[in-house]
Amino acid sequence: MADNNIRRLPVGIQSFKVIREENYLYVDKSDIVWNLVNLGQKYNYLSRPRRFGKSVLVDTLEAYLQGRKDLFEGLKIMEMEKEWKQYPVVRLDMSLAGSTAKAIQSYLSDAFSEYESTYGITPLPTASLAVRFKNIVTTAFKKTGNKVAILIDEYDSPLQHSWITAEHNDCTDVYRNVFAVLKACDEFEKFVFITGITKFTQISLFSVLNNLSNISFTPENAAICGITEEEMKENFMPEIKKMSEANNWSVEETHDRLKAYYDGYHFCDENMVDIYNPYSLVNALSKHRISNFWASSGATSLLPKFVDNAELRMKNFENCRIMRNTLEMSDVSGGGAELFLYQSGYLTIKDSDEFGYILGFPNEEVKQALYEMVLPALTMRERSDIQSIQANLYAQLGTGQIDDAMKSLKALIADVPYSNKKLASMDMEERYRLIISTILNAIGLSVEVEKMISTGRIDMTVKTSRYIYVIELKLRNNGGKEAATEQILNRQYMEPFKADKRKVIGLGIELDEEGKGLLDWKRAESFSE
Repeated sequence: MADNNIRRLPVGIQSFKVIREENYLYVDKSDIVWNLVNLGQKYNYLSRPRRFGKSVLVDTLEAYLQGRKDLFEGLKIMEMEKEWKQYPVVRLDMSLAGSTAKAIQSYLSDAFSEYESTYGITPLPTASLAVRFKNIVTTAFKKTGNKVAILIDEYDSPLQHSWITAEHNDCTDVYRNVFAVLKACDEFEKFVFITGITKFTQISLFSVLNNLSNISFTPENAAICGITEEEMKENFMPEIKKMSEANNWSVEETHDRLKAYYDGYHFCDENMVDIYNPYSLVNALSKHRISNFWASSGATSLLPKFVDNAELRMKNFENCRIMRNTLEMSDVSGGGAELFLYQSGYLTIKDSDEFGYILGFPNEEVKQALYEMVLPALTMRERSDIQSIQANLYAQLGTGQIDDAMKSLKALIADVPYSNKKLASMDMEERYRLIISTILNAIGLSVEVEKMISTGRIDMTVKTSRYIYVIELKLRNNGGKEAATEQILNRQYMEPFKADKRKVIGLGIELDEEGKGLLDWKRAESFSE
């Protein structure tokens, strides 16, 4: 092992062996691993979002099942495991298998060849992949005297990428034929563990292997991937302190920013422990800055395949209901947008009751990523055309440059309410509210639309690190900026924010009733003035 005094964050590292041998920080999940193998079910399926530590978990399972006691020194599992038995392991990483039936067959053939070489198997030229898989399992059992563990990582990757293409059915046929072997070889198997993001029930993993236990919602496995609040404080306090110093923040402020951006995932209503996205948290601590690490790693690339007209539906995802059976058992291809968004990490469990689950955005990182992705479709402009204006708007609102900010907002809105025909079913003020809130969410601001207070309903509140903007929108033929500002003052819309340390600014915005854009604005008084 390397020098234990050196603290190294495992940024982008998915190998448990590398983490342990090269002295990277490891959040100890080994007790959950032991319980899963020894006290859990034989056949297991775990769904978690991408970049959530599934591959490290699979790697940890592989090392444990292979009896690699040396890699677990000092971990919780050492108090639990007494035998360290060595089981043969067959591991497949389907993220390497492409998105066509031919590519899947090629990957499996290559992977099987390595195991055939290990166990001295010479397959017949005519042998199917299913036969070769079966021979590997049975031969490994006969030669070692121990049952075989089978680990399949990212099983759904080819199916996600082939979805809505002509290749999808051919891909599922390959899966159905090959993985039916898992049930046929039951007597030779010690443990089967399958991970994925989205669930495709029509393939053999779920339709043929009907005793596959979905542990994705079990309370004992709620924190099997990701990092809990307790784990963060136990493992990363030195890094949190370094980040606070680098940004001139207090330790408490640093923690709160990390929590707001990366925490908030829940995977079981019986165990609502908050889970941080591990990929984003480790990257933020390593780079000493808050950024959208998860989204920039490609997390939104599949969204258009599963969610139609997302730009019009964002408000619906803030606090949405879903049936319990739909969330826990349905196929992603027929479960609706909410199911895909949950399985892929854009939504999480916020609450539950006898009628089902209530879902919402887990944190600011995910919320901003989604709004940023849908903005070009809503404004009907290329991302490259609006990025500079967005950057200006963010800085201007962040520093209180109201006039410049309104000019930037005006440029982004232009005549979108009129020209985007998808908005035709909405009244004009509702169109503006959707567009403006999407723009502000997309640049990373905290936005609340139609906030109810005792004196009325505020059109929009927008929070930056230094300012709170209380915004009222009015069409020109409905009184415009004068009526908007008067409403803010008469109904005391700024009063609930008076105790906040940030400067509170009321802002009346006048809009063209024909949808031609933002016309003018007027600032109301602020409490700091």
